[in-house]
Amino acid sequence: MATSDVFSYGIPAESDFGYAQAIRSGDLIHVSGQLAFDEAGGFPHPGDFDAQLRLTHTAMDRVLAHYGATRGQIVSQTLYVVDLGRHAAATAEANLAYFDGHRPASTVLGVTELSLPGQLVEIAFLVDTRLPA
Repeated sequence: MATSDVFSYGIPAESDFGYAQAIRSGDLIHVSGQLAFDEAGGFPHPGDFDAQLRLTHTAMDRVLAHYGATRGQIVSQTLYVVDLGRHAAATAEANLAYFDGHRPASTVLGVTELSLPGQLVEIAFLVDTRLPA
């Protein structure tokens, strides 16, 4: 029997847009695009790509921790990057550091804008908890 577990931070954006950060369906965890929200739901680094990417990875880790999952169980990710040409090298470097040898399927899309003013990166991903933690 499949189980379901929904995760939310309880920030206004979730109710304003009508979504959950993640939902578990059986062994899979589908994670909405994570971005650089701080613990209080604020967006402290508009326009600062490196700071946003670090905080986005922290948000990803918070979701993983909720489900008792690890980075090594991420099977795919989609990165949305404003001004990809300018940020491609930093994106690749941070991705390699975040996954430390693990290689999920990955798509990187250059976009003209994201939801929040000054937002430069967002990462959605899929976790398979059947993989070794």
